[in-house]
Amino acid sequence: MADDKNNRGGQDRARVAGGEGYEVDYFARKHDISTEQAEELIRSVGNSREKLDEAAERLKK
Repeated sequence: MADDKNNRGGQDRARVAGGEGYEVDYFARKHDISTEQAEELIRSVGNSREKLDEAAERLKK
């Protein structure tokens, strides 16, 4: 079933859709990392926005 872009709620905002390029690009810009680094973080950490934010901050240090 296709993702309904109009059906957005808390669960949708809590995750980064790694298969959606615009979400990966936004995450990379937000943390000032490359798209490749963002994709690697999503593969290694998962798609939880909270965990990804923490991992991106550790990556920048």
